[in-house]
Amino acid sequence: MDIVFGIIAIIVVLGLAYLLSNNRKIINYRGIGVMILAQLLTTWFMFATTIGQSIINGISAVFNKLIEFGTAGVDFILGGVLHGDGGVFFFDVLLLIIFFATILSVLTYLKILPLIIKYIGGIISKITGLPKVESFNAVNSIFFGQSEALIAIRSQFHHLTANRLYIVSASAMGSVSASIVGAYMQMLPPKYVLVALPLNMFSALIVASIIAPVKVPKEEDKVDITNVSNEKSVFEAMGNGALEGGKIALIVGTMLVAFIASLELVNWVIQAVFAGVTLQQILGYILYPLGFLMGIPTSEILTAGGIMGTKIVTNEFVAMLEFQTLLGQVSEKTTGIVTVFLTSFANFSSIGIIAGTVQGIDREKGGEVSRFGLKLLLGATLASILSATIAGLFI
Repeated sequence: MDIVFGIIAIIVVLGLAYLLSNNRKIINYRGIGVMILAQLLTTWFMFATTIGQSIINGISAVFNKLIEFGTAGVDFILGGVLHGDGGVFFFDVLLLIIFFATILSVLTYLKILPLIIKYIGGIISKITGLPKVESFNAVNSIFFGQSEALIAIRSQFHHLTANRLYIVSASAMGSVSASIVGAYMQMLPPKYVLVALPLNMFSALIVASIIAPVKVPKEEDKVDITNVSNEKSVFEAMGNGALEGGKIALIVGTMLVAFIASLELVNWVIQAVFAGVTLQQILGYILYPLGFLMGIPTSEILTAGGIMGTKIVTNEFVAMLEFQTLLGQVSEKTTGIVTVFLTSFANFSSIGIIAGTVQGIDREKGGEVSRFGLKLLLGATLASILSATIAGLFI
């Protein structure tokens, strides 16, 4: 029965995207079908086969080793500062972003990552019929943050129509940066975080391709990776990567202070009017129908819905910290579905980040992103629901 409800949830997501479509006549149904099939095969392979599980364990081991290296750097700075058995989130999680950002910066300088991303994007473009720029950006968004992914295709911005701009923005919002994946894996089960990466990449493309379908002339569809890094040496790349990682850690920490405090304030106001009611409970009721279709056990839907709603109105870190306290109290199915849903940048604050980045590249196109900002968030949220539902089919 869960499979039947899961299929219904997928149809509902695709149906809502269809209703939001700007041009239903040119939707690439073949490409969408290929990507859904790719999601199903990827999830089945990762969850149901020995090889897939070995790959997940191998990638997790690599991340764990990198976390060990990063922790050595953090411990050196702390110099033996005692911070309790439970640790300090900023020290134990956020500061590790600096090391991961450094690695990404070096791999970008050496042209290793851009080359890999270009060819994976090219393969996706070839088998789905999607434009190369959009495919490259979708893969790029798995490794880099929203701003960095969009900046990487700045040379192609003069070719981007409103629909193409929607697709690249949706990919940036629907994915996460590899520099903070290590942080996610310290809070939630690594296997679900890792599976969420390819699922969300495809989901963002699927939903965005329905909402904003495009047909692109070949002469306007070229990917240029020659100027993806401005660093002159590997040491400059390391330094800039570290500074960028530090900035991300501080931004995330600052946003957590603001959002968690604001959430407490909102709950205090709500409870002053409705005793015992919280924003999370309200969001849980709103998302209850979708949670049911996604396959979350009935007794856990309100709790899971509240966590997912919290992510939309605040950010994924706030929601992950809340959900982390529930691990072991909820079923494995709920754990997997919610983890996959949370592993994306689909939230209100991302609208401003993406619009600001695009405006810095092209002022006119930045205004276009601001105009379809809410539609962008809705599409990215539908993409997260699609990914979580597909994951739930195999848990």
